Amino acid sequence: MIKIRTFLALIFAAFVILLSATFGLLLSGRSTQAIEKEIGVSLAGTAYQLSDKLDNFMWSRSGEVRLLTELDPLKQPADPEKAQSLLNQLQSNFPSFSWIGFMDAKGKVLAGTNGILVGKNIAERPVFAEGIKGSFIGDVHEAVLLAKLLPNPSGEPLQFVDISYLVRSDAGKTVGVLAAHLSWEWAKEVERTLLQPLSDSGKGFEVFIVSQKDDTVLLGPEGWAGRELKLASVTRARSGQNSWIQETWPDGKKYLTGYAYGDGYLDYPGLGWTVLVRQPESVAFAPVDKIRQDVIAAGLIAAALFAGIGLLTAEFISRPIRRLTLAADRVRRGEAAEIPQTKSFKDIDSLSYSLHSLLGSLLRTEHALGHMENAALRDQLTEMPNRLALERYLEDTIEGLDRTSETLAFMYLDLDGFKKVNDTFGHQVGDMLLKKVAKRLQTTTQPGDIAIRLGGDEFLLIACRPIESVQAEAEKLAGEVLKLINNPFIVGMHQLSIGCSIGAAFYTPDIESVTEVIQTADDCLYQSKKSGKNQVTFHRADPAAD
Repeated sequence: MIKIRTFLALIFAAFVILLSATFGLLLSGRSTQAIEKEIGVSLAGTAYQLSDKLDNFMWSRSGEVRLLTELDPLKQPADPEKAQSLLNQLQSNFPSFSWIGFMDAKGKVLAGTNGILVGKNIAERPVFAEGIKGSFIGDVHEAVLLAKLLPNPSGEPLQFVDISYLVRSDAGKTVGVLAAHLSWEWAKEVERTLLQPLSDSGKGFEVFIVSQKDDTVLLGPEGWAGRELKLASVTRARSGQNSWIQETWPDGKKYLTGYAYGDGYLDYPGLGWTVLVRQPESVAFAPVDKIRQDVIAAGLIAAALFAGIGLLTAEFISRPIRRLTLAADRVRRGEAAEIPQTKSFKDIDSLSYSLHSLLGSLLRTEHALGHMENAALRDQLTEMPNRLALERYLEDTIEGLDRTSETLAFMYLDLDGFKKVNDTFGHQVGDMLLKKVAKRLQTTTQPGDIAIRLGGDEFLLIACRPIESVQAEAEKLAGEVLKLINNPFIVGMHQLSIGCSIGAAFYTPDIESVTEVIQTADDCLYQSKKSGKNQVTFHRADPAAD
């Protein structure tokens, strides 16, 4: 028969292990969900930004080519040298154009940048055959003929995106086709710009761009280009979703995958590229595994401690032990309970004190995990609230918002000149600048307001104000923000000056979706950029008019 001292030691050890396992499973489970959601939202946001920038770039370049078709040297091509000079000037201003050429109505190249292909007939090429019909934007491809004529220091196969437009005279007669080959290297630069802040943290983030035409990888890690990729995330993205998923990839490993679909920008229809940003599941959940190990270790240590105490106090186990056991059971069930203090026996008093310490240790562990969950609501670089914090803020604020007397002003911010700082001084200086911008923006908020970093150099300010004065207060707040951002920043040994473009919209009673307000503010931001930057554009002049 087992001795009472041994039996008591086993009982205490089992109790502590069970209590530690319960807390560990509960807290690690919650942390796993929070971390998974935070990383997933971040990946989805990065995928959306990359998709948006790709479409925005293509829209800009196609607009520039289309604009050239309205110039006289092309509409009245009497002097090929003028057309040649015009094309060379465009290429010098936009190096992403590897080649720009002007063909007559039969496909003969009359003018081309650096004289390339001049005099050649490319009527059979899609860039002419499709462009002569009106307009053409082709998917990524290799151009064998141009690859032999263009410089290629890297030696890697050159890839291009085609843009071509029909050129007509003022009388409406077909004159020819203006065509351009965009180097695919610009997409890699966009990828590096967006992924660099994530890559610096060493978390294994990777980007893929998948063609809609044949599900092949247009851009990805080494060895992926040209491979077919069929995933649930690609299917979901093409259905119009912008989110994230946990899925198994062709290598058999599980990844958290953010996805977005390039459905165009303004009048540019898009080429249907799907953007994926992934992170290995093992890397994403490494912090949770560390917490789980710490909880298990603490439980084992506590189990050994209480086994020893049980051996020393076996002869005094009756009433004091029962009281302690009942109190511990209430704690295990999650009820509020105090561990009883016993003054009759010193050993029992020590046991009571140890249980107090254990409970405090477990509560501190729970608090630490809660702190980690709170950290998931913060942007890692600037410590500003992030997109997940935005979601929670909107849930709490809109639920209690009296829309008859108060409203929300949304201000979408984008820094002017930030990319130049990054290109000139490096991303480390850029990151320090973003931190200083974040501190200035947070000084503008009042109780009930929030300042969020959406990603990159984009921010969102939300101010809750009385509806009758929201316009005036929003204009005042926007002025303060512009003034703060325009003031020079001292970063290291550099004095940096940047600007800020703002788009503002209001959550008025006639609007049902907050997403619509944010999109409207983003559209107004575009107008600020288009109108010269460093200014604010409001969607409505008087929200109180509703």
